[in-house]
Amino acid sequence: MIRIYREDDFEPVTKFWFDAMNAAMPGLNERIGNTLEDARTFFKNVIILEDQLWVYELNNEPIAYIGMQEDFIDRMYVAPAYHQRGVGQALLDYARTLSPNHLWLYTHVANKIARAFYEKNDFAAENFGSSPPPESEPDVEYHWRRK
Repeated sequence: MIRIYREDDFEPVTKFWFDAMNAAMPGLNERIGNTLEDARTFFKNVIILEDQLWVYELNNEPIAYIGMQEDFIDRMYVAPAYHQRGVGQALLDYARTLSPNHLWLYTHVANKIARAFYEKNDFAAENFGSSPPPESEPDVEYHWRRK
């Protein structure tokens, strides 16, 4: 079930978000000195304030979330234990109901999991650049447009 984010989702969501970042980009958090506590602070002070958040819940437990700003997918993470089970697809399909003509996002070039997922879902790489500090990683801007 997909539902709006609630305050009591904070701890499980920040934990699986941090774990999912480590699974997608091993070593990145260590390299930039990002800890779980840093992730909690960033989520509380930036993501919650800037994004509209939805949670994918299974058995009353949040296992994935998406954060959007109009047609921009700012964040979408699935707990690693639930990868390859259709959870990300369900969130992306939900995003398409919110913005049925266009979606766009950034992901790291090295994030092969995300890139394969978005390309399978008809997102096209349109620009390459670099993520802002402290990551400063090569990134790619993807767009999906209704055909």
